[in-house]
Amino acid sequence: MTRLDSAIRRLTAQRDLLDWASGIVAPTGFVLELGLGNGRTYDHLRNRLPGREIYVFERRPAAHPSCLPPEGYLVVGDVFETLPAFMADRDARRRCALIHADIGSGDEHLNREVALRLSPLLDQLLQPGGLLLADRGFELPHCADITAETGIAQGRYYVYRREDESRPVVPEALAGA
Repeated sequence: MTRLDSAIRRLTAQRDLLDWASGIVAPTGFVLELGLGNGRTYDHLRNRLPGREIYVFERRPAAHPSCLPPEGYLVVGDVFETLPAFMADRDARRRCALIHADIGSGDEHLNREVALRLSPLLDQLLQPGGLLLADRGFELPHCADITAETGIAQGRYYVYRREDESRPVVPEALAGA
């Protein structure tokens, strides 16, 4: 597969998952976009979820001006500093209906470290039934990996749903132990 083919498959999966999630996401709760990039997925989300509060986290915004969020909805800086502050300022725990995290780089080791560090924060943010769509796997004890239910090829994108607070998800490997 060429790099162009791979990029097209990834973008198609992103669009299809954002459309799917937009159709089933709870009507209340924040929407978070982790990683603005060129602004394509933010633009898609605001089109699919008009009137929703969509907060975007980006270290160094460089998106097309038409794809920038309005003032107050773009959180600039290191996500490991800005996300905890956002959570505290808005009492955001268990109040996110949808999180889209497209934070990968070409360095898979770094990507894994970032995902591991973000996992406890994202696990706290999602409301029951809330969805996380991500370009990499996360370790979320209160979420079920529902990627297989979406029809997206395993490993292309990851989809998690927050379960009831009283029932932490037990990984399948441990369920029969």
